[in-house]
Amino acid sequence: MGAGQSTSQTEIPSRGLHVLRVTPASPAYHANIEPFFDFVVGFEGDSLSSENAIDVQELEKIVESHENRTLNLLVWNSKSQQTRVVSIIPSRVWSQQQLSLNDTHASSPNAQPSLLGLSMRLCHPETASDNVWHVLDVIEGSPAESAGLVPMGDWILGWSGGVLSAENDFYDLVEAHVDKPLRVYVYSYDFDNLREVVLIPNRHWGGEGLLGCVFGFGLLHRIPPQPEDRVPGTMPPELLEDNEHETQDLFVPADASVMQIDV
Repeated sequence: MGAGQSTSQTEIPSRGLHVLRVTPASPAYHANIEPFFDFVVGFEGDSLSSENAIDVQELEKIVESHENRTLNLLVWNSKSQQTRVVSIIPSRVWSQQQLSLNDTHASSPNAQPSLLGLSMRLCHPETASDNVWHVLDVIEGSPAESAGLVPMGDWILGWSGGVLSAENDFYDLVEAHVDKPLRVYVYSYDFDNLREVVLIPNRHWGGEGLLGCVFGFGLLHRIPPQPEDRVPGTMPPELLEDNEHETQDLFVPADASVMQIDV
C-alpha cells in the first residue's frame, strides 16, 4: 500500500491528519492510503513548511470543491519518512451504494455520505506512532496464540475504537473485554502489512494473564524502519538465513528499564 509519486520532503511535518481507518471500496481505499502510517499534510500547491501546518478547514473546502474531480493530496508516511502525491477523486457514489445495501432507516436523513472514506485525527506525526505494543512472547495454548499473534514480529497499533494515548490504556482495554471479543490492529514487520486480529481475553485458558502474552513498550520497542531494498510481503533475509545474531540486531530485546506486563 502507499503507492504514489514521492516528493523531496524530508522533514517531519509539524502537524498532519493521522489516518486511522480506510473504508473498503472508498476512494481512499482505491488510492492505497495506509491506515496508521499515513498522514494527510496538505494538497498539491500547498506549502509543506513547518510554518504552514495543515489547515483542516481549508482542506475540507478543497475536498468538497473537488467532488468527482481529481485532487492531489500530499501524504506523509511514517515508515518511509517521505511525502508522496496521492491522486484521489472525492465522491459520494460509493457510500450511497453501500447505504442502499443496508438498512438506511437507522441513518440520519441529514447525514452526508463521506467523500473520501477516511477517519482521521489531527496530531503531531513525530510522536503519533510512539504508543505501540511489541509482542515479545506468546504462551502456547493462550488466547494470544489462538488469535495468531507472532512473537517479535508483531506490534499492536490500536483497536476498533481508535488509537491509545498511554501504555496503561491498552491493559485497561484488555481488562474491560474479559470474555468479550476485542478487535485490535496488528502490524507485521516481517510482511510489512496491517491486519485485524480478534482477541478474547479470559482467565480460564489454563495459564497466567488474560492473553498469555508478554508485551514491550517504550523507546526500545518502537517499530524499526524497513530496509530500503525490502520488498513488502517478502521474507526478511535474517529469517531465511536463520542467523540468531542478525535477528537480535534487528529486534532489540527487552530492557529492564522498560516496563513489561504479562496480560
